[in-house]
Amino acid sequence: MKIAVAVFPGTNCEIDTKYAFEKLGAEVELVFHKEEKLPNGTDLVVLPGGFSYGDYLRSAAIAKFSPIMNSVIDYAKSGGKVLGICNGFQMLLETRLLPGAMKRNANVHFISKFHHLRVINNENDFLKKLSIGDVLNIPIAHGEGNYFLDKIALQELYDNNQILLKYCDENGIDKNPNGSVDSIACICNKEKNIFGLMPHPERAVDTLLGSEDGIKMLQGLLDSK
Repeated sequence: MKIAVAVFPGTNCEIDTKYAFEKLGAEVELVFHKEEKLPNGTDLVVLPGGFSYGDYLRSAAIAKFSPIMNSVIDYAKSGGKVLGICNGFQMLLETRLLPGAMKRNANVHFISKFHHLRVINNENDFLKKLSIGDVLNIPIAHGEGNYFLDKIALQELYDNNQILLKYCDENGIDKNPNGSVDSIACICNKEKNIFGLMPHPERAVDTLLGSEDGIKMLQGLLDSK
């Protein structure tokens, strides 16, 4: 499987992401933000974490204008699979490929720690190797991870099974680290080919790093070709 990882000024998780997917057997190519086309044969696009363009204006507000994003948007709208992690999730929101917006964390502080997540829906390629109710331990690292959308849009997410992960404690009970509406940590689009989450599964693929819980999340995407 061939994966394209987009790299922007300020991106800092591209090597972690490349390592994680290569560990799982994928071919990974880093694609600079000034490129206008994705590599031929791309099976999955990943928008990695970091602080694209220094998070000026607001997170991902400038990255959406990078040349490569036109190709990413076309790829996503044609049914190609796209995964946005942290800053990448913010890009998906800014480009309207996913609904909602990000605000500053409720405590206005940057949060960097392991946090538990509960699987809400597994009828998608991203989480198909997990079971509903599974509890994962995945790192989070963000200052603007407070996911928000209005009540009508929120209900649409529930109606269409677009809410995939929620923040919780080790027992699976909601525990919200950043103020996100309904403790939401991960969503997808209606067609279930575009996925966005604030936690970092690419940092949880080795026991040396503290957890291997990210492996099954990423593996689902690899087995979906």
